[in-house]
Amino acid sequence: MSQTHEGASDLRLVPALVAIVVGLVVWLLPQPAEVSDQGWLMLAMFIGTIAAIIGKAMPIGALSIVAIAMVAASGVTSDQPGTAIRDALGSFTSPLIWLIAVAIMISRSLIKTGLGSRIGYYFISVFGKRTLGIGYALALSELTIAPVTPSNTARGGGIMHPIMQSIAHSFGSTPENGNTGKIGKYLALVNYHSNPITSAMFVTATAPNPLTVKLIAEATGAAITLSWTTWALAMLLPGLAAIALMPLVLYLLYPPEIKKTEDAASFARQQLSDLGRMQRDEKITLGVFVMLLLLWAGVPAWLLGDAFALHSATAALIGLAVLLLTGVLTWKDVLNEKSAWDTLVWFGALVMMASQLNQLGVVAWFSSTIEGLITQTGVGWLGASSLLILVFLYSHYFFASTTAHITAMMGAFLAVGLAMGAPAMPFVLSMAAASSIMMTLTHYATGTSPVIFGSGYVPLGEWWRAGFIMSVVNLLVWVVVGGLWWKLLGYW
Repeated sequence: MSQTHEGASDLRLVPALVAIVVGLVVWLLPQPAEVSDQGWLMLAMFIGTIAAIIGKAMPIGALSIVAIAMVAASGVTSDQPGTAIRDALGSFTSPLIWLIAVAIMISRSLIKTGLGSRIGYYFISVFGKRTLGIGYALALSELTIAPVTPSNTARGGGIMHPIMQSIAHSFGSTPENGNTGKIGKYLALVNYHSNPITSAMFVTATAPNPLTVKLIAEATGAAITLSWTTWALAMLLPGLAAIALMPLVLYLLYPPEIKKTEDAASFARQQLSDLGRMQRDEKITLGVFVMLLLLWAGVPAWLLGDAFALHSATAALIGLAVLLLTGVLTWKDVLNEKSAWDTLVWFGALVMMASQLNQLGVVAWFSSTIEGLITQTGVGWLGASSLLILVFLYSHYFFASTTAHITAMMGAFLAVGLAMGAPAMPFVLSMAAASSIMMTLTHYATGTSPVIFGSGYVPLGEWWRAGFIMSVVNLLVWVVVGGLWWKLLGYW
């Protein structure tokens, strides 16, 4: 007999009620004179939405639909119904939002064709004679596919994690055997900690990065609009330095019992042999990725003139079109890439709310309040910007979503740092890097963490310890190496 699911819902009542109460409390608090009624109501709805996301009252996409409905129905942006709904849906015309959604669709070809696995096994076949070498192979594999994989969860959890597990299993190092210290724990940590570093290196390496680009543009009055190329160049040297240090630091922190791994290189070569020669669809996928990197880097415009310049979202659409026309991806594949459509919805909703807060003057009021508090401490711009970056980064212990965290805090913190006199480009780049570095901290910090932590290779205490240490290492790398690199580039 078939069962019906009438009345079933994604709604979790207790977190939903908590979020509603939080929103109502904010709305009923004394309203600052500097903030309009519309701005205060928008703030209450925004904070209530963030509370619902943190509490996982519903899937983030569903919550975003609720938020869009609230904004449109409340008339908080306009008392004209037609204008209100256009405001609520306005962010869905943003090229940055479509860039990430389309790039997630494109990255499906890495998994479908097996190209992602081939890249990973190739690096392991070259560097895999020692455990440390396998660590670097995993990190380099992740770095190679990062520019075209905006879902850091798909990259670290869907592509690299099965490869890491295959290597660990080949040495009999599994949670079931109780011997993860042989090699599995170390490889799992490297698998995970590659993810935040590569996410910081490219606009298209994790979904929230374009949101950061938008918030930076708003905070600087469009004086700084980070293109794909500018972001990649700025993050190149500190990112490579962090990639170079991370496997070694983890090797020293959690030394694997197995140091020499000739079998890993042999295992990887066997996997490559089983994959056989590169097939047509893999070659097309590789060609599309190379084309996208050239287009995103602005090579056609550099060689042929500005008439050949393309927006990064246009380039992504061309890449997806090629994959569809050649049959590497089918429209069913695109429809089944649920994370892309989910991202399109929640990203559009959160960008809309953040933009409306800015337009209604709430961000300016909040920023001036924080600025006043920091000014009272007597610290200069250096102390103020350092404090802002540290508070922003380590407050992620209280967030299970990088998107919610960035949406809630990034805009105001950027405005305060710039108002305090911090050099614009280094400060915004440091904040951008921190928005990925914070992924290291916990087993719930981003979508990749529960995938790898849930596989059982690293105990909770060791995960948190490694996360904090790597956050310090990465932050120092970006401050020191990044600061010198940005000075060389003339950013300050």
